[in-house]
Formats: sequence, C-alpha cells, structure tokens
Amino acid sequence: MTEPDSTGRKQSGRFAKGQSGNPAGRPQGSRNATTLALESLLDGQARALTQKAIDLALAGDLTALRICLDRILPPRKDRPVTFNFPVITRISEAANTMSAVLTAVAAGEITPAEAAEISKLVDTYVKAVEATDLSERIEKLERMTNQ
Repeated sequence: MTEPDSTGRKQSGRFAKGQSGNPAGRPQGSRNATTLALESLLDGQARALTQKAIDLALAGDLTALRICLDRILPPRKDRPVTFNFPVITRISEAANTMSAVLTAVAAGEITPAEAAEISKLVDTYVKAVEATDLSERIEKLERMTNQ
C-alpha cells in the first residue's frame, strides 16, 4: 500500500506501529458533533413538534399515529413466561419438558415464538449436561488406564 504524499506532511512515523492514534480512546461523556448540531437546531422546538405530531395523528395521519403510539407504548420485545413444566435434572427428562412446552402452546398459555425460545434453552441445557457427562466419562477412563 502506498502512502499519500499530497498532504504536505510527513506520513511515515506519525503513529507507532500497532498503536492507536488515541490510546486513551474517546473521552467519557463526549458527544457526537452531529447529535449536538441536530439538538441545537431543535432547541426549544420539542414541545411544538410533539404537539404537531399529536395533531397530525388525531387528524388521521397514520405515520404520525404510529410514532405517537410507539412513544406511549413501545412494541413489546419480551416478557417473562410462566407456566408449569417439569424440572430437568437429567437429559432423559428433557422430553417431558418439551412435551409440557407443546401442551402450553396448544392450550394458548404461551406463543409458538416463546416455545421456540424455551426449546433453545432446553437444547442448550441438554448439550451442557452431555458435555459434562462426556468429560466425566473421559476422566474416569483416563484414571483407569493410568493405574
């Protein structure tokens, strides 16, 4: 890669190899210049803009209505899921737990998306238990062969 030479400044040796130009990083609490500029443009207009959005929403502007409702009640991203399901202490019990999850979906207690997330958790648990069991079996075999 060639270095630019049109700046009139010496480019090589400007920064130590492998070191950032600012090792300390951006100062904590510093604000982005674009954000500051936009805030200064809107300074003092927040109330008027908010009222205009409300007026447009009340007049039937669907985009303004969506903006207003998103601010009042943002879309739900996640919620705690509570339903009775068997505790898993061994891998063989995971099937009973998944059966309870499917039953909860069928009964409308949880959504299919929630069931999918719970299934991922069960799968992760099963993999962790399998890995632990495998590790213990390998250690046991190693101890037997080293005696």
